[in-house]
Amino acid sequence: MIAIIDYGAGNVTSVQNALKSLGAETILTSDKDEIRKAEKVVFPGVGDAAQAMKALEEKDLVEFIPTLQQPFLGVCLGAQILCSFLEEGNCQGLGVFDLAVKAFPKNGLDRVPHMGWNNHDYLKQDALTKDVALVADFYFVHGYYIETGKATIGGLNYVENLSSIIHQNNFYGVQFHPEKSGENGRKILQNFLAL
Repeated sequence: MIAIIDYGAGNVTSVQNALKSLGAETILTSDKDEIRKAEKVVFPGVGDAAQAMKALEEKDLVEFIPTLQQPFLGVCLGAQILCSFLEEGNCQGLGVFDLAVKAFPKNGLDRVPHMGWNNHDYLKQDALTKDVALVADFYFVHGYYIETGKATIGGLNYVENLSSIIHQNNFYGVQFHPEKSGENGRKILQNFLAL
């Protein structure tokens, strides 16, 4: 069973449908016992970081999520919330990754937010990226970016060097939307289910 954390995020249904299409059983929940018992956990997200953190606080999940031991995947805002600090809303994240989430500088040359298809400039072989090509395109929609660091296993340059895939212990995060990224996103989700 895959627990999808329910905290009012906007893209929950599309993530749930993508996982179901791969044969996964899912449950949408904010119940700590159900999340703890799940084989894997997915943390989707679309929206404002400060509001998302407030929703997690109201559901008493802020201290709980970093203690989870099973494979865990944060998607888009869900990946950003796993980081230590978010410029959006000037708030603390969950601190799973010692990375900051920053606003894109407005240089006038590139469109901000970063919306559309892009591939990686850097992709490290990892269980989540198995059989994914460097030139594989993924669909991005974000106005803030995860800085690069030791946990970065996929990255690209869009205005700034940014992390597109992060991994530390049992926690993974993807800045793109695998559920909207066609066969390449499907492969990422298959790899996650195979962990």
